[in-house]
Amino acid sequence: MGAVESVRAEMVAGVLRLAVEVGEVVEAGQTLLLLESMKMEIPVVPEGAGRVARVVVAPGDVVQEGDLLVVLEAL
Repeated sequence: MGAVESVRAEMVAGVLRLAVEVGEVVEAGQTLLLLESMKMEIPVVPEGAGRVARVVVAPGDVVQEGDLLVVLEAL
C-alpha cells in the first residue's frame, strides 16, 4: 500500500452528501463530500490525488473538528 492521506473535518458540521465511493480515483482539489455548518455548504477536498481507500462517514452524521472523514491511498 502506498502513502496515505487522512482527510479530516476542520469544524463541527453535519455530513450533507458524499461525492465519491471507495475505489474511485480523485484529483487534488476534487470535492470528496459536502459538510453543512450554520446553513453553509462546505466542500471537503484532498491536498493530493489518490484512490479512495475508505469512507468513514455517511450522510446525516455529525462530525467534530479533527474527525476522520476519508482515507486516500497514493497512486
